[in-house]
Amino acid sequence: MNSDLALIKQFNKGSLEAFEELVSRYETKVMNLALRFTRNQEDAEEVVQDVFTTLYRKLAGFEGKSAFSSWLYRIVVNASFMKLRKRKQQTTVYLEELTQERGIDKDLLLGGSRHDSIPSHRELREVLQGAIDKLPEQYRSVFILRDVDALSNEEVAEILNLSVPAVKSRLHRSRLMLRKRLARYYEELYGVQVAEENFEEESLAA
Repeated sequence: MNSDLALIKQFNKGSLEAFEELVSRYETKVMNLALRFTRNQEDAEEVVQDVFTTLYRKLAGFEGKSAFSSWLYRIVVNASFMKLRKRKQQTTVYLEELTQERGIDKDLLLGGSRHDSIPSHRELREVLQGAIDKLPEQYRSVFILRDVDALSNEEVAEILNLSVPAVKSRLHRSRLMLRKRLARYYEELYGVQVAEENFEEESLAA
């Protein structure tokens, strides 16, 4: 099997088959990573299209200073965040229009009922995913790549063009923010204060 670099060289010489082989080799991984960020099948599919369109245009400029997979995943991360920003803007406009036209309280649209019972595993996962979605981008990308996709600190550093200490720092910060959000959720649910240190960092990616 040809290496990634060999396929890139073939593509730069005009071989479309080489590009198709790269797409076939990475399409599933790109899709899975896009889904991790967008959590929406349609958005993820659009991200995949954007990623491989970008790849086709920029592949000639790949210099091989990092692993091709790391370079590609960086494109996926950037494209995913662009899609999320666009979705957020569209949602904000839609809610504003809906509340103005129909006289609906926007807080009711954004809120939800909560039963005073022990949360199910599914509910806890939804709360956790919501907390991940609210992480600032620079922390969310590190957390997803490191704790969800289980990449090494070195791999994450290469993908995001960061130093390994920076990755560790952002990962630690993201875990702290998630623990605080989960602690706040339990406090609101049970009306008691929960020590943040009771939440194991390893459980966040469960």
